[in-house]
Amino acid sequence: MKYTLLPFFLFLAIVSSAQGVSKELPQLYKKVEGRMIEWRRHFHQYPELSNREFKTGKFIADTLTALGLQVKYPVAKTGVVAVLKGGKPGPVIGLRADIDALPIVERTLVPFASKETSTYNGQNVGVMHACGHDAHTAILLATAAVLKQIQSEVPGTVVFFFQPAEEGAPTGEEGGAPLMIKEGAMDDPKIQAMYGLHMASGMPAGMLAYKPGAAQASSDLFKISVQGKGSHGSMPWGGVDPIMVSAEIMTNIQTIVSRQSNLTKAPVVISVGSIHSGVRSNIIPETAEMLGTIRTLDPQMRLEVHASLKKMIPAIAESMGAKASIDIVTQTLVNYNDLELSKKIPEFLKRAAGADKVIESTWTTAAEDFSFYGTKAPSFFFSLGGLAPGKTPDQAGPHHTPDFYLDESGFIVGVKAFVEIVLSGK
Repeated sequence: MKYTLLPFFLFLAIVSSAQGVSKELPQLYKKVEGRMIEWRRHFHQYPELSNREFKTGKFIADTLTALGLQVKYPVAKTGVVAVLKGGKPGPVIGLRADIDALPIVERTLVPFASKETSTYNGQNVGVMHACGHDAHTAILLATAAVLKQIQSEVPGTVVFFFQPAEEGAPTGEEGGAPLMIKEGAMDDPKIQAMYGLHMASGMPAGMLAYKPGAAQASSDLFKISVQGKGSHGSMPWGGVDPIMVSAEIMTNIQTIVSRQSNLTKAPVVISVGSIHSGVRSNIIPETAEMLGTIRTLDPQMRLEVHASLKKMIPAIAESMGAKASIDIVTQTLVNYNDLELSKKIPEFLKRAAGADKVIESTWTTAAEDFSFYGTKAPSFFFSLGGLAPGKTPDQAGPHHTPDFYLDESGFIVGVKAFVEIVLSGK
């Protein structure tokens, strides 16, 4: 009899404990929500650029220390890693937030708008949280605060990653997820599953979205260098115009997307975001330089695009009497949601937001260096809506723009989602 009853009593104890935690959580969420909003507004008002998050990192480290977590700081220059050991057996999971801002002058009218300035690539710039990293950070701090209050009921170990430089380290520097990994953030303790969220300004506040498998694109940066021959602007036949060569290159590389890539398999994007050449209207310069990005969602297609660019660009330049080369640098990998986690985790997202507020989305050509964590452990990344009630998606301030705006009413859903994932023991 005792061999059959013992597991039953153990089961009752677990159920009772889980019910106790469930009853306690609403009050904990209510209690932490105000602090979370305060934290978010602080980060928004005082943003810092990638690998320069000195005050941000210290604020996070001090807050986590005050909460009673084991804190490692600095990690990857300005980042923070904190550990919470639960009172029950379970896996070691990582939860990640990114903490850096962008070189953008804020145009919103919120009372906590950023007035900060800094230097980026030798230019004086405004600084703004124009992608939601301030919200990510505040949500993860609030998650840590809630889990600390129920530490005895937490299965396994939770490692909180507050990562710098998601937007990319300054030229010549290391940073972001690769540097966190390089410095051993996933090794001690060894992460068995990694989770992250990202705000979506065009999705209704409090909604959650996810996509199994390839969810976000890889991102490769490229630089095209064109060597022509200078001449007087009134006598172009005396030189080789690198600006005209660049125009031909920019036009023709789009045929890699429209005529060479099987877009029924996965999207491909090639964009030139910067072109620089010359100093005067009547001087044909000797050189031109273009900077851009490549986005792909299939590893083989990515390699094919690289090969096509490396073949096409020198050929176009040669046909016009010039020389050209391309350098490609990997910024992120395809952000891939583990298929097993993709089957299990949506149940817990629905517990957090409600079944009618969780959707399976399509992939996006946006990119995330969260993708690197997936090379070390199964990972799962999802989105949290920040669109104000009554607004339509086309009224949302887009990411990476001066008008980017998030409604704070749904932030607590992000906390609930992380807590549910942790308590699931997955």
